[in-house]
Amino acid sequence: MAAYLICDINVHDAAMFDRYRAAVPPFVAKHGGEYLVRGGPVEVAEGDWSPQRCVLIRFPDRAAVRAFLDDPEYEPVAELRFRSANSNLIIAEGL
Repeated sequence: MAAYLICDINVHDAAMFDRYRAAVPPFVAKHGGEYLVRGGPVEVAEGDWSPQRCVLIRFPDRAAVRAFLDDPEYEPVAELRFRSANSNLIIAEGL
């Protein structure tokens, strides 16, 4: 079953986050991921959630998402995100 990594990212260091954005796609692809949403304007339709930057990535399954997030080679890239933004990530299974 496909699994989706849903990210809400609030960038506070744009230059460093740009380095992250440039470095992460090969790791997403390595684990079978496909970007469905990668930034762009967000409109809140209901509720009080106000994400700054929304990213949605489809993976073949939950194990592939975990393999991406836990990939030792991705760790230094993830560190760029940790240092440049506040992030909330969830994994959801779906169609």
